[in-house]
Amino acid sequence: MNTHVITPNLNTTLLHHHHHHVHGLTNSSHRYSKTNHRLFHSFKVSNNVRVFSELKSQNKIDYNDPDWKDKFKEDFEARFRLPHITDIFPDASSMRSTFCLKMRAPITRDFHGNYDSGEEWNGYISDNDRVLLKTIYHSSPTSAGAQCIDPGCNWVEQWVHRAGPRKNIYFKPEEVKAAIVTCGGLCPGLNDVIRQIVITLEIYGVTEIVGIPFGYRGFSDKELMEIPLSRKVVQNIHLSGGSLLGVSRGGPGVSEIVDSLEERGINMLFVLGGNGTHAGANAIHDECCKRRIKVSVIGVPKTIDNDILLMDKTFGFDTAVEEAQRAIYSAYIEAHSAYHGIGIVKLMGRSSGFIAMQSSLASGQIDVCLIPEVPFDLHGPHGVLSHLKYLIESKGSAVVCVAEGAGQNLLQKTNDTDPSGNAKLGDIGVYIQQETKNYFKENDIHADVKYIDPTYMIRACRANASDGILCTVLGQNAVHGAFAGYSGITVGICNTHYAYFPITEVISHPQLVDPNSRMWHRCLTSTGQPDFI
Repeated sequence: MNTHVITPNLNTTLLHHHHHHVHGLTNSSHRYSKTNHRLFHSFKVSNNVRVFSELKSQNKIDYNDPDWKDKFKEDFEARFRLPHITDIFPDASSMRSTFCLKMRAPITRDFHGNYDSGEEWNGYISDNDRVLLKTIYHSSPTSAGAQCIDPGCNWVEQWVHRAGPRKNIYFKPEEVKAAIVTCGGLCPGLNDVIRQIVITLEIYGVTEIVGIPFGYRGFSDKELMEIPLSRKVVQNIHLSGGSLLGVSRGGPGVSEIVDSLEERGINMLFVLGGNGTHAGANAIHDECCKRRIKVSVIGVPKTIDNDILLMDKTFGFDTAVEEAQRAIYSAYIEAHSAYHGIGIVKLMGRSSGFIAMQSSLASGQIDVCLIPEVPFDLHGPHGVLSHLKYLIESKGSAVVCVAEGAGQNLLQKTNDTDPSGNAKLGDIGVYIQQETKNYFKENDIHADVKYIDPTYMIRACRANASDGILCTVLGQNAVHGAFAGYSGITVGICNTHYAYFPITEVISHPQLVDPNSRMWHRCLTSTGQPDFI
């Protein structure tokens, strides 16, 4: 599902510009949002030749250099190297891991400095283990979904670090105070990830675990107290939706958060959130390095929109697609049961149309799918409304699925932003509903239009089985990464394997649906819709 081209230095350059201005989390999220807006058009891969020329001029890749592939690999390895506490504390010593599944009982508070379980176990991950980022060799830039590094579409291996427990750790469990914070909006699976982080920390031997209430706000609001966490507290929280810790957008400045970390004695911070939250987490990591504080900051990507770079999917996405089926089915029944019925369903997706696309594919009941990445006309001979008229005349009903970020160019723009700095979107669903009613009335054709917006019902659901497994593994691997001494990283699933990524490499811009991808073509085949331009 990865949709962008990995190129030398491009993301790093963008992130350098972005982080240079980070003063507070609210500001960083706001500037991230502006960066997104600028990047959407440059990363929509509709003309590979144009993209290649842009990349060549921006990155000064000399494809005539016989060693360009080796230089590319070296640059890629440098960019995807995982930040480690030994970067700041070169004398930091490691010790035998307290995580060993052959032990009969978990580590107790009484360590006596002896971490050796006395048993050999072959379940550890080597620091040199890698996961292949891309698995398809596109022989031509014109291949559907082609992700090419150069105009010749040469194959260049790109490896990222495999996630999992290491044989040696860099934190003594009895000296760890771990904190978990959930930021942004709600998403199915938040409680599942919290639960697994707590359980895995306890298996390592950590006894002091707290939750920071209501996102980054909990670091500065004196009225919000830490929430003590243990296996007993989190045992059944995955059975309900929402977040045990609560969520919020925005928050205090980075310096204030790091001050709070020092005051509280927190040396492991697990941050669950999307792109803006991860930008904040990376800024916290940078500030800790600047102050020479031994803190491991680990991100767990949380976005129901599935718009995080490099990852197959993010937790909550499968549940969202599954729950969206209920709304689509209701819209279909309403439309199918009415004379000239039209059902309109608005789903989440500010900048990426993955939920709308996958939901349309899964349901098999959608006639028109509209996403932010593919522009469309509502009026005119090739517009959506003209096609709806054709559907009403030919089959008697129609169902439309639209992502919330689609068609924003058709709406009156505002300069309002939410506390995270995201631009407030116009309601494209209501707009299409009204325009559809007006269109059919003007053409003297009866139309029974029903509109459904299940956004908050979907967000508040508990995770389904697929997401439950994903959340479990992500939570466990987040803890493994922290004890391995990494910081400023995030964990995700890549080509069905779990991997660690530097945060800087996943937040440069959102992952978008590639209009030339096979998955979008499959969606178009399923709906039978034409181009609406």
